[in-house]
Amino acid sequence: MPIDAKIPIEALEVAVKHTYSRRKWGAATVVFQTCFTAMWGAIPMCPMESESAKVMEFGDFIRASGRQIKILALVAVGAVALAAAPQTSATPAAVNAAPAAQVAAAPAPAAPEAKQLIPNLPRFAVAPGGYTPMKPTAGKGMPVDGGITFQKQYTPNGQYALWFHDVILLKVVFGVSIFVLLLLAYVILRFNKRANPVASKVSHNTLLEVLWTGIPVLILVYITVYSLDLLSKQFHAAPENALTVKAIGNQWYWTFAYPDNGGFEVTSNMLTHEEAAKRGEPSQLAADFRMVLPVGETIRLQTIGADVIHAFAVPSLWFKLDAVPGRINEKTLFIKEAGVYYGQCSELCGARHGYMPIVVEALPRDKYNAWVLTHKDAKLDGLPKPVAVPAPAPTPAPIAAPAAETAASAPAA
Repeated sequence: MPIDAKIPIEALEVAVKHTYSRRKWGAATVVFQTCFTAMWGAIPMCPMESESAKVMEFGDFIRASGRQIKILALVAVGAVALAAAPQTSATPAAVNAAPAAQVAAAPAPAAPEAKQLIPNLPRFAVAPGGYTPMKPTAGKGMPVDGGITFQKQYTPNGQYALWFHDVILLKVVFGVSIFVLLLLAYVILRFNKRANPVASKVSHNTLLEVLWTGIPVLILVYITVYSLDLLSKQFHAAPENALTVKAIGNQWYWTFAYPDNGGFEVTSNMLTHEEAAKRGEPSQLAADFRMVLPVGETIRLQTIGADVIHAFAVPSLWFKLDAVPGRINEKTLFIKEAGVYYGQCSELCGARHGYMPIVVEALPRDKYNAWVLTHKDAKLDGLPKPVAVPAPAPTPAPIAAPAAETAASAPAA
């Protein structure tokens, strides 16, 4: 661009006014591009030919600087106008507004409905006919007349413990007892005063001392192996999806809570002798409401005391766990057979400690679910969370033609 070329100031003023009136960033971009192009063209390129040329170029440079100042002033005015103006452009109402006859009011979409999807699995089956309390079986899950050993066991841990007692411990106990009896009889007969008038002067015997110390140690190690195995089996962690039931000890009754089934609670009190006989249950072991559990699955059983220390104990299930106030104790329970199992509080807890029976009713899963649903606000444990299923979209209403188009398409009379 020639040095003495004039910058079209008037054109820039018109562009800035146009930008302010339309309030669009696109037009502002054009203004800035025009201004910087003009400024760049107004800067003189000064060839170093002679001293007089330098003087002339200096004068031209001063004049060009004046034009640059005017350009910068116009750019500043445009920037201030764009910063003060709102960024949304108003469009003519005639362009955006459609004829009232064309736009039909669309119905509001229906809110998604939360539906409980119940998987088709045996865990969520519900027995038809509702819940009927199970009648106890004589001799099952209860003490019997003349019993001298443990009750028959209906849990894997109980069966292992009973085997350990009958096969391992009893043999060791009787073997050691018979050995000590024979040894004592030998000493009595061999070293009495008549058979041995001169007493032995032996003070110690190394071999004998090693034997009577080492053999008992080996016997104890043998017993320890099975004992630790039984302890570890009883305190395995419950699986994540195991049903949780909480037994709360009170003076002098039990409360059973089912947090996984909606959080309802069942309060259990001992039946009178007459009521227990009418139901066909053992006296002082029967209760008005039972702890109902599903059979054939691992249960997370927790205990806690509401006032003093109690103990939840059911001998035929090989289960005993203290209920301590302010502390939750936990063990797993797996019942192999359906039935009614009786227990009692086994920790001295006050005047009526002997009147806190425990009745556990183990049912198949479908019957257990039927029992759960007899309680208010109960739900089946393990169900997936409700899924929001959107309602089907409504059919849009037909759009009416504008009045002007209708009149134009009408046939002439």
